Amino acid sequence: METKRKLTLVIEPDPILHQVSEEVKEITSDLNDILDEMASIMGQFDGIGLAAPQVGILKRMIIIDAETIAREDKIPLPNERYLKIINPEIIEVSRETCLKEEGCLSLPTIYYTVERPERIRIKYFNEKGEELHLDADGLLARCIEHEIDHLNGKIFIDYVGPLKRKLAISKLKKMKPRK
Repeated sequence: METKRKLTLVIEPDPILHQVSEEVKEITSDLNDILDEMASIMGQFDGIGLAAPQVGILKRMIIIDAETIAREDKIPLPNERYLKIINPEIIEVSRETCLKEEGCLSLPTIYYTVERPERIRIKYFNEKGEELHLDADGLLARCIEHEIDHLNGKIFIDYVGPLKRKLAISKLKKMKPRK
């Protein structure tokens, strides 16, 4: 019998945040338990998105707080609070971009403006193994793009200049660990 794992939030400059995640080959109950625990961690730190590498797991899966995003974007509430996205692939992006400030649970207290496509279309699998497509814009698109970056070993400060990046890393190294 497998013992229950206790996931913890990974903070930059942990090297796992810069590694490319592996595709999920099989959707199991253990994987769904991990997604549920990720949702709990995300809520504990008031996040709206979390990628598996941010809890030390190099698998291509993310969780999005769809209910909070819907309230922020003033759109209808979704049927499910959390959007569980496995093996996401961006298949279309808009030419229009948008500059917005971003933060990240793995880079606490760090915020920078990042330019991203305004709208995207993704292909992914849900926690039941069903292949789905999703058109997203606004905060939902930004959040999905941000979390997919994590799956590709990229963090949002990779979009800013080297001086801002160096300052952010320096600030994070001086912080006390989160509990």
